[in-house]
Amino acid sequence: MKVIQYYHSPIGPIGIIEEEQAITRILYPGEILEEVVKEEETSLLKEAKKQMDAYFANQLQQFDLPLRPVGTPFMQEVWKALLDIPYGELRSYKDIAEAVGRNKAYRAVGLANNRNPIPIIIPCHRVVGANGKLVGYGGGLEIKEYLIELEQKSVRD
Repeated sequence: MKVIQYYHSPIGPIGIIEEEQAITRILYPGEILEEVVKEEETSLLKEAKKQMDAYFANQLQQFDLPLRPVGTPFMQEVWKALLDIPYGELRSYKDIAEAVGRNKAYRAVGLANNRNPIPIIIPCHRVVGANGKLVGYGGGLEIKEYLIELEQKSVRD
């Protein structure tokens, strides 16, 4: 059974969804859930909220939660590569394509990045255009910019 718990973050209310003892989805502020799920606080969702608190307070650089994002095998490869981007650092879509052994697949990487069901925890916000510019983000560029600045400020301090 899927359950959801809302976390009140600095970027707005985030929905954290758990299914079978793993985080399966994060909803951005204003994102509408198209399925019916029970609102309940489980020990995993409580831990996820605790880690979100630490992340937004610049006290956590890597989440330690069981994740189960649903996607194609290629998407899974891309999402795994995103988890390898160090906190506070950025990579281009081309960098990720090369990391998964598909040097020319940067557009497909962009699509997989866009379909990441567990943003923030799987840090798709750390991927930028080849020129270093912020491009596309499911939660909006303002949120992407906020998350990048949050991490880079922490690394600089």
